[in-house]
Amino acid sequence: MALISRIRENSVLTIGILALALFAFIIGDYFSSGSLGSSGQENVGEINGVDVDYQQFVKLVDVQRQQQELSTGRSATEDDLRNIREQVWEQLVQDNAFQPEYEELGIDVTSDELREMVQGTKNLHPFIRQQFTDPNTGVFNEAQHREFINAAANKTLPAEQQYIWDSFKSNLIQIRKSEKYQNIVSVGDYITTAEAKKEYTTQNNKISAEYLYVPFYSVNDTTVKVSDNEIESYYSKHQKEYNGFDSRSFDYVVYQVLPSGEDSTALLQEINDLARGMAAAENAAAYASANSDVRNPSSWSAGELSAEVKEAVSNSIVGGMVGPIKDGQNYSIYKYMGTERDSVSTLRASHILINTQGADDVTKAAAKVRAQDILSQIKGGASFETLARINGSDGTAQQGGDLGYFSNDGRMIPAFEKAVFGYNGAGLLPNLVETDFGYHIVKVTEAKSNIKYNLAAITKILEPSEITLNDSYQDAESLRAEISSASDMKAKVAANENLVLLTAQRVLPGSKSFNSVQDAREVVLWAYGNDVAVGDVADRVFIVGDTYLIAALTDATDKESPKASDFKSQIEAKVKNKLKGEKIIAKLGDVSGDFEAAAKTYGAGALVESVTDINIATGMLNSAGIDAVAIGKAFGLKVNTPSKPFVGQNGVFVMKKTEENAAPELADYSRYKEDIKQRVGVYGSASAADQAVREAAEIVDRRAKMF
Repeated sequence: MALISRIRENSVLTIGILALALFAFIIGDYFSSGSLGSSGQENVGEINGVDVDYQQFVKLVDVQRQQQELSTGRSATEDDLRNIREQVWEQLVQDNAFQPEYEELGIDVTSDELREMVQGTKNLHPFIRQQFTDPNTGVFNEAQHREFINAAANKTLPAEQQYIWDSFKSNLIQIRKSEKYQNIVSVGDYITTAEAKKEYTTQNNKISAEYLYVPFYSVNDTTVKVSDNEIESYYSKHQKEYNGFDSRSFDYVVYQVLPSGEDSTALLQEINDLARGMAAAENAAAYASANSDVRNPSSWSAGELSAEVKEAVSNSIVGGMVGPIKDGQNYSIYKYMGTERDSVSTLRASHILINTQGADDVTKAAAKVRAQDILSQIKGGASFETLARINGSDGTAQQGGDLGYFSNDGRMIPAFEKAVFGYNGAGLLPNLVETDFGYHIVKVTEAKSNIKYNLAAITKILEPSEITLNDSYQDAESLRAEISSASDMKAKVAANENLVLLTAQRVLPGSKSFNSVQDAREVVLWAYGNDVAVGDVADRVFIVGDTYLIAALTDATDKESPKASDFKSQIEAKVKNKLKGEKIIAKLGDVSGDFEAAAKTYGAGALVESVTDINIATGMLNSAGIDAVAIGKAFGLKVNTPSKPFVGQNGVFVMKKTEENAAPELADYSRYKEDIKQRVGVYGSASAADQAVREAAEIVDRRAKMF
């Protein structure tokens, strides 16, 4: 059935603000006592005074994981599990933060209403209607819908589908409650005439102004020092402006595990043994397939072989062995078993595309002249690759126009394929090639060939042996074991020229990577461990991909207990600008109306500029850009009465309003009410109410520190 198929394809189905989880009815059982149990382990979080126990949360996730695996027929991936945890958590938020709001407002869904939502004709829910609507015609298939509903009502659906459908109906009730809540809140949206009038005046009241501007950046940072006491003082006065956040910083050392000389020698010996075996094998292709680390074809086109292999094969005889040939960490040997003719040819070419898509005739004509000029330059000895980088208009430009190898099998646009494969040998095509994309200057870099090489190939990958892996691990463990603290780690690494100390700054709780280190969730979880303090060294060596990593925690910020140092860089910039402002104002002294004279007296850095017809809503200054303080000050001045020097957002200003144009009164401000509605959004109030409910529930979410 269409609906079941859609439910099975999507692990999350969202309507409005409510995530559709297929396990909501299970959660209610756990909440019957007002909490999610007590396993003795730290809670995953708290929602509206209800503790979310770790073990019970894991059980809920596991139930949903099992259901998803049953529905999709595959094991859940890490990304799936992250999505499932998000679904479970959102359902808990809905049940504990929003359900009390619904009950207080008397929001409910009756059985008759639910029946109408899933099988009615007047109020069929849009999501269900969508599932039984032909996407091509837009026609609702009433018969198919009725057939499905009857099967579900008579319990004749397969057990798995019946389970999903019953769960879906349960969640549809919650979805409908959420929709009703949104509608109630949205109905309360009202824009007053006073608000609309303010919107109108901020857009249409305009002024012109002259000003003296000295930007903060004109004062060298080295001349202004900000002390820790000043940072603490600023933070104590502006704490409400800064929201605490969780983060961890740590130093770390990465041991790159590379194959040793012994590993290389062992691989070479293995390859030599395999070469002798393949040379003597009756079925070389089968022997190669059984012994190769990489699946290789038995028949190769010219484009599938490197120049080194082709050259070696050309000097070999049928039955001869070629290699080993190195490609990165791969070493390959080949047994040459002759050639055959293919039905298609392969070549390698480069091009310079002068794009004309969507252009008119005049533009196309100019493009052709340009392309012809480039072709003439190349014929005269200019570098094809250089001109491709300068003039090419597609993704090949930075590769000197290289298209790589391709065959005349229809994958290229016909006009291009015909022209290129109609050329014999290698070299520059004498004429432009025109296609729907534009004009091409083309150079064949390797002549066409329909020869296929029959080669049995064994590829072995040079990798660290177990001994090498163990040796590297022991090196990392030895260093970790002798380090007592983060500062000790820094000192020991500095004393060892073979090691490099790296730093991960402000890593967030949900991070899976830091800097260039990927898939390092285990390291992040360690850093957020309850028993890990600043200065601690990790209790183990982390295995991250093909590397070993040791770490030491150097800093931590706590969302619940923010401190000035958490925001040091931001506060330092603000305090520094404040101090710069004081220096600038002191140097400016008293400024009369002659801004040019004042700027000349001040010296380098002082600018005199003017603006015309700016409004307070979107006004911008010239060099200073958007500076709300300066623009607001200008609007508040009397015409031709200069201000005293003051500190704005981007520097120090002396403003003078030279002209003022007040917008006339309107009889109707409806348009500006609509402007406000558009800016806030259709569900602006509903969104704000949603956020307010979440804030009132005092949600504490520790998931990112645990999973």
